[in-house]
Amino acid sequence: MKAWLKAQWQCEQQNQSYALVSIVALQGSSPRGVGSKILVTKKQQFDTIGGGHLEYKAVAHAREMLADVLINRPANKAAAKGSTQLVDYPLGASLGQCCGGKVSLMYEVFSANKMPVVVFGAGHVGRALVPLLAQLPVQVTWVDSRYDMLPKQLPEGVKGVHEEHPQDHVADCMPNSCYLIMTHHHGVDLALTQAVLDRGDSSYLGVIGSVTKGRKFAQRLAVKGYGQTTIEHLHCPMGKAGISGKHPMEVAIAIAAQVMELYQNAQGVTQQATQVNINIANTSTKEALHHV
Repeated sequence: MKAWLKAQWQCEQQNQSYALVSIVALQGSSPRGVGSKILVTKKQQFDTIGGGHLEYKAVAHAREMLADVLINRPANKAAAKGSTQLVDYPLGASLGQCCGGKVSLMYEVFSANKMPVVVFGAGHVGRALVPLLAQLPVQVTWVDSRYDMLPKQLPEGVKGVHEEHPQDHVADCMPNSCYLIMTHHHGVDLALTQAVLDRGDSSYLGVIGSVTKGRKFAQRLAVKGYGQTTIEHLHCPMGKAGISGKHPMEVAIAIAAQVMELYQNAQGVTQQATQVNINIANTSTKEALHHV
């Protein structure tokens, strides 16, 4: 398997943004042929389009595009403008290459578009839930403080993390993550809840438990100085309303349904924004033609 293709598969599995640079046209001599590709991430590059100053400039430009898409991408993960570009490079003195030809490079940026979901706890519900989430278009990280609780064989695409103090992992999570807290200890659940609220950028914060547990957590958070608006981000019990049951799989299905609703709503917002942009563009075109 080609290095760039293997790297692309890994980036997709890990929900990592990347840029793909391809030679799409040539005139005269060139160190590599049409179809040659290089994959660029924030810190790495895979394969080659010929090396030299051309490749150096290509990698630098790909990272600029990648940074622009990531910075300007809204919370719903819609791609920013300018994610695809075609650039011509003359292979002359300006690039320090003497081939004398011209290369056309296609830049394509693929931003991470799976909603990050972080599951804390590998008990009965966690073990029922994670395989369900692994089949959905989300990026799952599974965290537990106990060495022997995370399965040795994880579902494909799921990242397992052993963290002695699970709340410490919250700092490493992606922005707009969906947090599903279901550890073996209420004190750990509360510490995780505080860590997520302190970050202030969750797309969803759910804690397993009863209505009574949710009420007690809200009271404890209020005592610790959290405002009512902040406390309202906590959902306990969590899961899709209307799906009842106390068996681990029943609870897991309710939570998975809630996750589905979250990413489907995000996709709906993206589609609406795209349609608005199209309508604006069409209106602008009509107005421009009217004034010609």
